[in-house]
Amino acid sequence: MRGSGRAFIPGIVFLVSGMLNACKEPPKQPDTPYEGDILISCDESFKPVMDQQVAVYQAQYPGARIRIRYKPEADCLRDLGVDSVRMVIATRGLSANEHRFITDSLNISPRQVTIAHDLVAVIVHPSATDTMFSMQEIRELLTGKSKKNLIPVFDGLRATSTVRFMLDSVLKGEPLGSQVKAARNTLEVLDYVAQTPNAIGFVGFSWIGNADDPAQESYRKKVRLAWVESKDSANFYVNASQYILYTSSYPMVRDLVYILKERHKGLGYGFANFMESMPGQLIFRRAYIMPVIFPNYLREAELQDTINKY
Repeated sequence: MRGSGRAFIPGIVFLVSGMLNACKEPPKQPDTPYEGDILISCDESFKPVMDQQVAVYQAQYPGARIRIRYKPEADCLRDLGVDSVRMVIATRGLSANEHRFITDSLNISPRQVTIAHDLVAVIVHPSATDTMFSMQEIRELLTGKSKKNLIPVFDGLRATSTVRFMLDSVLKGEPLGSQVKAARNTLEVLDYVAQTPNAIGFVGFSWIGNADDPAQESYRKKVRLAWVESKDSANFYVNASQYILYTSSYPMVRDLVYILKERHKGLGYGFANFMESMPGQLIFRRAYIMPVIFPNYLREAELQDTINKY
């Protein structure tokens, strides 16, 4: 009996081991550049154009699921430390400390590329009589030093890309005045200006620049784009438009940057490459902002009179 018992034990071990292995789930395969599921944190001011990018990419690759959470820029950049967030889209790249954190703490070499340029549009009520502003007048309005009876309004007073850009690039670190109003998002800025005759709003151009988009066209009827002094010529004012963005004369231009943190060439890698490719760059152009990789610069053209030749 002892002998038979010893002979039976290895069989039990083998059987139990096989059952345990059978119960284990197979190892999860990583996603590919064309299928899988990823989460992206994106600055809220880029929502219209990024919705278009995702829609086209998912239509081209039905196995791809790209989930975007739109947030203030500071919240997006904080998500760089969240392992489930593979990509962040903002108006600036990584600082040296942020790059070091990702490299050292997450053991990932981040990839960051500027893929488009956007501008900060100035909007006023349709009945406004004051529609032309120098940059000095805008600075005075935002710091509370202006004598004009205008109420500046942003998509928040902290954490948003528009506020950060104005503080860094326009006010050079000087604080906003107490009269500046905060809306929760860009749509609320548009609504507030549409309903307040003495309001002046600051929004990303991709929310209001596309005249071919029915939603944006409806807002263009409710608010009015103000004129801003050109950075090239004193006392010369330009209206926010894609053409002016290409001419580099508008004084408030900012970047659209993606920051990718993937340990393998997955769906984030594929989507990033798509935004850099000609189709992705054309989506930026058709959203009336400026693609950077394939900018399609304006060229002088000469038309020939071929009809009267013959």
